Amino acid sequence: MEEEMENLIAPPWLELPPEITSTILQKLGTIEILRNAEKVCTTWRRLCQEPAMWRVIQMQNAGAYFWDREDDLEKICRQAVDRSQGQLIDISLEYFGSDNLLNYIAERSAQLKRLRLVCSYNVSGEGLSAAVKKFPLLEELHLYYISITKEAIETIGRSCRALKSFKLNNQICRHPYIEYDEEAIAIAENMPELQHLQLFGNKMTNEGLEAILNGCPHLESLDLRRCLNVHLGGDVGKRCSQQIKYLRHPQDPTEDYGLDTEMHDCESFDEDYPSGFSDIDLISDDDDYYEFSDASNYSDDDEMFFDY
Repeated sequence: MEEEMENLIAPPWLELPPEITSTILQKLGTIEILRNAEKVCTTWRRLCQEPAMWRVIQMQNAGAYFWDREDDLEKICRQAVDRSQGQLIDISLEYFGSDNLLNYIAERSAQLKRLRLVCSYNVSGEGLSAAVKKFPLLEELHLYYISITKEAIETIGRSCRALKSFKLNNQICRHPYIEYDEEAIAIAENMPELQHLQLFGNKMTNEGLEAILNGCPHLESLDLRRCLNVHLGGDVGKRCSQQIKYLRHPQDPTEDYGLDTEMHDCESFDEDYPSGFSDIDLISDDDDYYEFSDASNYSDDDEMFFDY
């Protein structure tokens, strides 16, 4: 009898206020919530059905065999987006994603303010361009190793007039020093309200940099690390120092970057990959150590580019 009474006693976590329980559950991440946490008890399941739980979605797939799991990840992501009921404001996808998934998100997330894509190889410039047209409130767009054209950048700028933070980060190539200013010029001509810009590993020259300084007068932080064609001596360096509050130079340390910063010899890829990277090169030797997960290895870059 005593044993039966003990079994009827509610677990202590059920006594927590709902808002505290929700905060704790959110720290588990999207995949863990949908696969396990919501099945623990009816209280947790009820909280996990609330749209407010899904205002922020962070999902990462960095397992050794992640390509085999991409369809599963997209299904989970769609489920999370559905549960947000249009309240989604921040989504981050790492090592998966496609044009179809991005369109699904765009059709249901008009309130989105932040989009972060890392190594989403199946997202094209055309797919991204179509999606951003449905994100009129977007303030932050952070792209890591996503191959897009200058036309896509122009569409992003025209469609997302509230854009304040833009990251377009490439793989770093040692040779040859290809000069390519079209991305920088597209940013300068179409993103006048930018306050934060990171162009890690970009092939622009001082001409592209000057275009950005002219076209983005509100720029406060500018990260030029591993932009090997940029030289900050003379007048352009002086202008950067005067105009930019937080400036990262091409040769500044990269320890806080959070992704692959190794230099690659890219001669064989330059024609097929104008942005200077290939999907083969982006898989680091450490991938075997990661599990199929969501936010455990998420790089926290949602406030600023730099550690001050």
